[in-house]
Amino acid sequence: MRAAVVGCGVAGMAAALSLARRGHVVTLFEAFDRPQPLGSGLLLQPSGLAALRVLGLAEAVLALGARVERLEGRDLSGRRILDMAYADWRPGAFGLGIHRGSLFQVLHGALASAGVDLRTGQEIDRIEDSARPRLVDARGEVHGPFDLAVIADGSASRLRGQVRPKARAALYPWGAVWANARDPEGRFADALHQRYDAASTMMGVLPVGRGPDGAGNQVSLFWSLPLAEMEGFFAGDLDGWKARAREVWPETAPLLEGFASPAAFSRASYRDVTVGRWSRGGLTLIGDAAHGTSPQLGQGANLALIDAVELAERLTPNRSIAVSLTRFQAGRRRQTEPYQLASRALTPLFQSSGRLGPWVRDQLFAPLSKVPGLRRISATVLTGMLRLGRTPPNLRP
Repeated sequence: MRAAVVGCGVAGMAAALSLARRGHVVTLFEAFDRPQPLGSGLLLQPSGLAALRVLGLAEAVLALGARVERLEGRDLSGRRILDMAYADWRPGAFGLGIHRGSLFQVLHGALASAGVDLRTGQEIDRIEDSARPRLVDARGEVHGPFDLAVIADGSASRLRGQVRPKARAALYPWGAVWANARDPEGRFADALHQRYDAASTMMGVLPVGRGPDGAGNQVSLFWSLPLAEMEGFFAGDLDGWKARAREVWPETAPLLEGFASPAAFSRASYRDVTVGRWSRGGLTLIGDAAHGTSPQLGQGANLALIDAVELAERLTPNRSIAVSLTRFQAGRRRQTEPYQLASRALTPLFQSSGRLGPWVRDQLFAPLSKVPGLRRISATVLTGMLRLGRTPPNLRP
């Protein structure tokens, strides 16, 4: 089978690798002349690590990242609001904080040996013929036809509307800025730490292990803010922001001193993607292009990796591409839809200007976190293993 993949992010590279390793002829199209990761750090859950094991890349990723045992969040007074431990799901379980650049290097480095034909500087503008897709780039060059075209160009997908014209992808009004720092003494090791001032301010530190340059003891620091204030952050007074950050979380002062200008930060915005069916004919959306949501549960990259593995497994010689894609989506939505719903429900509790949401969060989360049965349920959600149905055996951690 001839397959095209559009987008050289986590979802696109993982899909290209998964398809190529099953013997398909794969062409991966990327708009930029030099593909590069966007953002700072991310948290790989046991579910995402299981998908990387299927791809044969888990050991390489584990060697670069930092083990995360729990997630804990406190308010300005130091009172614990959020307390979730991987061990409540399964003894010995953990997440992995990793620099996006490091994950990118592992995935990108595996493309050539898998036989993936990576074509950079080719921005795909248009899709012709959904049954036997042809991809038309910005110069008017036609690529294909292909038996399958996988659209993995992210939550801001330019091609999503050509697959599903009624799809919606509204921007969340809140985003975040991210930057990396050194934590040589390991003050923030072993956990994703967060601090909250109601829901108008959320600050977090995630250990991510080694950066792409090989330097160890890296952490990613993030600061949540409304999109309307994003430009002001990058054009504004960094010293003033540092003073505010120290008020929120005094222990981060050594990290903050390493930031010389706003240019040290990358920006992140998020979309609530509603697609309905992901596929049409020989076309399918995957990753954030199909089911992007807010980052409150930290599942974006993990769901994308699982999409890639399950897509390749659903394609069988005795079944048409269109039927295979329909069955692929039916299986994946048993996992992606619960996470989309949960993220939508949680977002106002952590990123909003209102007072009711964070009050409910503060009154309920801490007491509920002490209930053993509920701790296991919340840990299951955290690990990425929530699914309304059977998890494929090879994707069980």
